Amino acid sequence: MLISLTVGKVDAGVAVLLTEDKRLIEFPSILLPPSISSGSIVDITVSRNHASETAAQTAFHNLQSSISTTYGLHSPATPILRCRNATQTSVVLEWDPIALATASLRSLSLFRNGNKAGAIPRPMDITSTKISGLAIDTEYVFHLVLRTSAGTYTSEKLHVRTHKMTDLTGITVTPGVLPAPLRYSLAGAVERIGGKMVETVRIDTTHFVCTEGRGREWERAVEMNIPVVRPEWVEGCEREGRIVGVRGYYLNADPRLRQVGQGVGLQNQGQQRRTESQASIKRMTPAMQTGDGSKQDLGPSTAGTDTSGISPTTAANGQQSGKMEVMREPPTPPAKDKQPEAASAPTLSPPPASTTEDESEEEEEAGVTRGKLGHQHQSSQPRDLVQSPFDQGHTSPTRLPVRGMEAPAVDEKSRARQMSDGGSFSEVQL
Repeated sequence: MLISLTVGKVDAGVAVLLTEDKRLIEFPSILLPPSISSGSIVDITVSRNHASETAAQTAFHNLQSSISTTYGLHSPATPILRCRNATQTSVVLEWDPIALATASLRSLSLFRNGNKAGAIPRPMDITSTKISGLAIDTEYVFHLVLRTSAGTYTSEKLHVRTHKMTDLTGITVTPGVLPAPLRYSLAGAVERIGGKMVETVRIDTTHFVCTEGRGREWERAVEMNIPVVRPEWVEGCEREGRIVGVRGYYLNADPRLRQVGQGVGLQNQGQQRRTESQASIKRMTPAMQTGDGSKQDLGPSTAGTDTSGISPTTAANGQQSGKMEVMREPPTPPAKDKQPEAASAPTLSPPPASTTEDESEEEEEAGVTRGKLGHQHQSSQPRDLVQSPFDQGHTSPTRLPVRGMEAPAVDEKSRARQMSDGGSFSEVQL
C-alpha cells in the first residue's frame, strides 16, 4: 500500500505528517530522508511480513512450553517423619531428603506437641535429629514444617511414647575394645534384653561398651557425649529387669558404687516369703498384757507364766536361761539419823512364791520390821517391790537385781547384823 503524506513540522525526534483529509500522524524523523523540511511530500509503502510473524509466534510458544515443563510439572515434596528409636528419656527422628524441585528452601522446623522445638540446621544435608530430656512413659506428638519459595508444606503428625524403666528394647549398644569371649557374651545379653548391637557409633547409639578407652569409635562416642560403660552394665540391666544407672559402670568408676539388687523375680519371691513368715509368727505368738496396759508378744514357752511386773527385756532373757528375773531400782540412801554401816547392808526381797502359806511365814518373820515402818504387807502389792528394814521413813521400793547387773556384795558380818536388827532373810529361787 502506497500513501502520500505532507510534512507539516520536523523536530529532532518526531515529524508531523498530514494526510489528504487533514489528519495528523506522528512519525519518527529518523526514518525520513535527511533533506525533508516543512511542506515536503513523502510516499510511504506499508506491507505485512508473514514469514517474520510466523517465526515470532513459534519462538513464543516454545518459551511457554519450556516454562511449564520446568516449573509447572514438579513441586516440593511434603516431608515424611519417622521414629528411628525411642528410649526412656530420648527420641531419634528421621525423614527422607528434602525434595524442592525448582523452588528455593527457606526453613525446615520441628514442632513438638504443637510448639516449635527448633529449626533443623543444614536441612539439605541432615535427615535425622535426637531429642533428649523427655519424661518417662509419656506420649509426644511431632511434625515437620517445610517453607519454600513455592509454598509451605507440613508433614503428618507422628505420635511417639517414651519407654518405661522395665522396657529395654530401646538400648542400642556399640562395642569397643573387648576380648572375644566377653564380646560374645555381650551380644547374647543384648539379645536377651531385646536391645540392638551396631558396629559403628550412630545417632541412635545409647551406650558404648568396652574395657579400654581407645580406638576411633571410642573417640566418636566421647565426642557425641555417649556413655562409655563396661560390659557389666548390660548384665546389671538383665539381672534387675530394668535400666540401671551408669555411674558405677564407667571405665574408671569404683565398683562399690554399683547398686546391685536381687532382680525383679527374686525380690518378689523374697517379699512373699517374708509376708508368709510374719503371718505365721502372729498366729503362733500369744499376746500378753503388760503393767502399762500395752500388749507384749511372747514366745510359746512363756505362755501361761505369771509375768506381771516383769519388763519385756527381762522376760525374753529369762525365757532363754530358764529363770525369771525382775528389775529393781537403785537403793534409796539411808536416813540421816541412822548409822553408815546400816546403809551398806542390802535388802533381799521375799521369794516369788505363789502360795498363801509362804507369804504368812514371811510376814511373821518380818513383823518387827514392818511394825517400825508402820506399813502393812498387802497381797496385792507387786512381789518385786519390798520395803527395806534399814530405810525407815522412806517409801521408795527396792527391786531385785536385773540379769547382767552385778549385785552388791554381802559379807557374813553384814548378814549377821541384818538378822540381829530384826530383818528377815530368805533365799530367792531364780
